Amino acid sequence: MTSMVRGEPDYVDQVPRRHAYEKTHPDVEILYLGPYWRAVVPEDDDGETVIVRYDLRQLLDKLESLDGPQTARQALPTLPGLPR
Repeated sequence: MTSMVRGEPDYVDQVPRRHAYEKTHPDVEILYLGPYWRAVVPEDDDGETVIVRYDLRQLLDKLESLDGPQTARQALPTLPGLPR
């Protein structure tokens, strides 16, 4: 049995994108906490930035906007159906 997460099927199409981001950013923690997604981004000064969004797509958009020109989306051009 497949468990349903708020936002399916929108959530499901973001799974490859999330995995790609986590692979290239192993220090960033992405969590689903009930009705929202949270990312904890460590900072150089032993602090952290916490980003919260209700939609995984929006969270990944924000995380990728912090990267600059090379994002996880650009690193995986061969995944079918991945939004650009």
